[in-house]
Amino acid sequence: MSLRPLIRATLACPALGALSTLAVALPLLLHGQPATAAGPGADPRGAFLAANCANCHGTQGRAEGAMPPLAGRPAAQTVLAMRQFRDGQRPATLMHQIARGYRDDEVAAIAAYFEAQK
Repeated sequence: MSLRPLIRATLACPALGALSTLAVALPLLLHGQPATAAGPGADPRGAFLAANCANCHGTQGRAEGAMPPLAGRPAAQTVLAMRQFRDGQRPATLMHQIARGYRDDEVAAIAAYFEAQK
């Protein structure tokens, strides 16, 4: 079962907010690919927010294609890249739109999650 249609639909409708994140994360959790926490004191939202990245960057940030993997990437690099996408300082086809949908604290949670996925 491919999750791509579900993920595409959630990206196309940002008004779904937390519900869309849960809709994407739940199948990943149920199919034996649990989203793990970033560590003690980590923001628990990181794994759920990061599930939206799976369509392009692979489950748990382990991309197997043209997109760069996010697993193990230093959090500061991810935060900087997301700010650059959001502010139009980095070229993108979709990321500039996606990055605008996250608050700074959400980006930090996503970045911490991916940094822990080594």
